Amino acid sequence: MPQPVLTTTVVGSYPQPDWLVDRGMLSKGVPRVRLRAMWRVPEEFLEQAQDDATIVAIRDMERAGIDIISDGEIRRESYSNRFATALAGVDADNPGVITNRAGQEILVPRVIGPIRRTGPVELRDMQFLRRNTDRPAKITLPGPFTLAQQAKNEHYRDIEELAMDFAEAVNAEAHDLEDAGADVIQLDEPWLRNDPEAAQRYAVPAINRALAGLTVPTALHLCFGYAAVVVKHQKPTGYSFLPQLAGTIAQQISIEAAQPKLDLGVLSDLAGKTIILGVLDLADPAIDTVEQVTTRIRAGLARVSAERLILAPYCGMKYLPRDTAFGKLSTLAASARVVRAQLV
Repeated sequence: MPQPVLTTTVVGSYPQPDWLVDRGMLSKGVPRVRLRAMWRVPEEFLEQAQDDATIVAIRDMERAGIDIISDGEIRRESYSNRFATALAGVDADNPGVITNRAGQEILVPRVIGPIRRTGPVELRDMQFLRRNTDRPAKITLPGPFTLAQQAKNEHYRDIEELAMDFAEAVNAEAHDLEDAGADVIQLDEPWLRNDPEAAQRYAVPAINRALAGLTVPTALHLCFGYAAVVVKHQKPTGYSFLPQLAGTIAQQISIEAAQPKLDLGVLSDLAGKTIILGVLDLADPAIDTVEQVTTRIRAGLARVSAERLILAPYCGMKYLPRDTAFGKLSTLAASARVVRAQLV
């Protein structure tokens, strides 16, 4: 299906209903291991409840006017933990502990053997999404660099080997998702900015292995941290690992732009890529105005042609109240229409 210039999309997630998840528990952090206590619905009814909530998310994105939608990641406790803990080689019942950059100890998947994908993880998610929308559909996977950074390695000689085996697993999953009708496959790699020295050593080869052989458009998402978890004044003012992504085979690079003080001149380093530009500020509880969003879009157009620009919110939309998320997406679609009309 041909897409208009300034196509709109989502990063991935959408608010999960209060009757489905304990949103108070959700807001306390981003789980790296399973957090089954988050679900309010008994196990025997959980899949049915998740299906119903996914339909709500799909219809909201359609009603808001978003061009390329997702399933809202409704079945996930976080963007990464469901996939990471489903792989052979991970002891899902006995997590490891690592210390993050803030000096906090966090529970993470503990790698005790070779990482292998023994079966699909998100395949049913994509099949369900494809059956329930006629719009172009995106699905996301955690990237291999981030997966390796978020694990306790008790098996591999070094983290580079671990990342490459995660890449093999991600690649196998991505091919199944493409076969199931995914129009865009996105890797989420937020930890690229956490350790740029390690990223310099092995991120690009691992990402390229994870995306090898795919024929649908592929995207790579970076972020400054969820607005609900990382307060705005603590966020960096630029990406520490961005020009290097020109060496990936991902066609699209997803970054935040409403981030204060971000110099969009960095986009010149990615001249061969389509840019997914985050133009909705999720740190602001108010619904962005069309004037605010069109200003951000025009700032992007000053650096990137309309044909190479896709518009999106920030990541972490799942933490918003549903009416706020819907309002922000509606503004995004309306703002894209305004700027498109001015391009004619």
